[in-house]
Amino acid sequence: MADYKAPLRDMRFVLNEVFEVSKLWAELPALAELVDEDTANAILEEAGKVTAGSIAPLNRSGDEEGCSWDNGAVKTPAGFPEAYRTYAEGGWVGVGGSPEFGGMGMPKVIGAQVEEMVNSASLSFGLYPMLTSGACLSILNHASEELKAQYLPNMYAGVWAGSMCLTEPHAGTDLGIIRTKAEPQADGSYKISGTKIFITGGEHDLTENIIHLVLAKLPDAPAGPKGISLFIVPKVMVNADGSLGEKNALGCGSIEHKMGIKASATCVMNFDGATGYLVGEVNKGLNAMFTMMNYERLGVGIQGLSLGERSYQSAIEYARERIQSRAPTGPVAKDKAADPIIVHPDVRRMLLTMKALNEGGRAFSSYVAMQLDTAKYSEDKATAKRADELVALLTPVAKAFLTDMALETTVHGQQIFGGHGFIREWGQEQLVRDCRITQIYEGTNGIQSLDLVGRKIVGSGGSYYKHFADEIKAFVAAADANLDEFTQPLAAAVQNLDELTAWVLDRSQSNPNEIGAASVEYLQAFGYTAYAYMWALMARAALGKETQDEFYASKLGTARFYFARLLPRIHSLSASVKAGSESLYLLDAAQF
Repeated sequence: MADYKAPLRDMRFVLNEVFEVSKLWAELPALAELVDEDTANAILEEAGKVTAGSIAPLNRSGDEEGCSWDNGAVKTPAGFPEAYRTYAEGGWVGVGGSPEFGGMGMPKVIGAQVEEMVNSASLSFGLYPMLTSGACLSILNHASEELKAQYLPNMYAGVWAGSMCLTEPHAGTDLGIIRTKAEPQADGSYKISGTKIFITGGEHDLTENIIHLVLAKLPDAPAGPKGISLFIVPKVMVNADGSLGEKNALGCGSIEHKMGIKASATCVMNFDGATGYLVGEVNKGLNAMFTMMNYERLGVGIQGLSLGERSYQSAIEYARERIQSRAPTGPVAKDKAADPIIVHPDVRRMLLTMKALNEGGRAFSSYVAMQLDTAKYSEDKATAKRADELVALLTPVAKAFLTDMALETTVHGQQIFGGHGFIREWGQEQLVRDCRITQIYEGTNGIQSLDLVGRKIVGSGGSYYKHFADEIKAFVAAADANLDEFTQPLAAAVQNLDELTAWVLDRSQSNPNEIGAASVEYLQAFGYTAYAYMWALMARAALGKETQDEFYASKLGTARFYFARLLPRIHSLSASVKAGSESLYLLDAAQF
């Protein structure tokens, strides 16, 4: 496998030339004091060094060794504790954290690039700081000032880690039926009892403490999701002076043996009357969890992108070096027994598909991150509201479409290696295995599709969608004629998505099955259209520079490939949406 190199040139292109993020930061006073283009570039350069130098070399060995469990203690693979210390000491765990409690305070659009780099280096490794960041976000937005001061500084510093304890053996997506109990105590704390499964980083040897955020129900809580509360439950109790005390009444019962992400500890966590502290209001736990959900779901989409990028880097190196057969038009490498496989049309098809999906995904994830920043920091209520509604609309697309495209991309990378792609030592098969979980956790991609169509399209009466569609139409209307080769198919794609959206809104009124029947293909059509917008924006930034710099020539060539070969997929997806739900119910359960 090729050594990982952070795609800093492309990141800078997206941030500085396509979106000109420094202009956005200048308009947001809370960010203007913290970050500018030079600061952002320096942060990304340093992140590229630490991820490539300290973390990427552990990816394969971490997969081979995996985590081990012994009498409740979890050991991560060799090198992980040392690499984690290096990562934490650099301040990377708290890159987006509140400066008030020791975080860097960087905008999400910068954090998104750092996330991509660390997850490309090793997804298993990247999950540990990701869960800590998610826990910090909920604490920052919902916990008392006392709890924030007690926990956030050490979590941002990477001295303590965090975990999110939601899922139970009988309750995954349907959290309203969880059984974990929280019993109030005279001192204001709670005793937490129950079992949680699939808990990433629930136990490990990377930090001296782990701060669990646990969903539980009080004895008198109402049934369903309206009766869920959220609690901080530390692995080791924290004394009033900040020092560590006795171990809390909780433990790791086992770790899962998984298809991928083997160096990430996926734990069964048992809470046996453990001491916990309420975060936010009683019975409002889901609200506190949803605060971080848009960030986490975008983060999972970025995980998919990161694996696609790592796969592409190895595939392009291999395709340039591996010689097999001659080009269809005759020998290219006449001094060799055969030509490098990059000359073959099908290999080029796969490589260009990988490149187009990766670069489109990087632009789209950055775009969504910018909306998160605008929603959080804008002082104009209308601007913040529009951005918040765009985030709601685009988050399920970012999570599901990026990860679906990532599986396609990693499989292409494996395929380019041929038989060597099936062999463990080359590393491509690990990326396929690791990628598969991204389509499942943080809400399966089917659930994301239901969220998009049911809550965000039908639930808003199409108003959230209109924000995005109107923005694209305004871009097309204002574009110069030299962009016609990109803006004309983009305009047609948006018109097609308009029609699909109207179709779903209309059919859902008479048949509730239509939402579920249309949702997956609708999300896919939406994703390809969104990427077309990203590619048109990138083409605008590159056009006219292609003769001076190969980077821009490559960008324009990839844009043309996307519009010619990938965007047309929307037509078959649209036909599937409009086929309706009837064919899904032609069989009864016994006939399957």
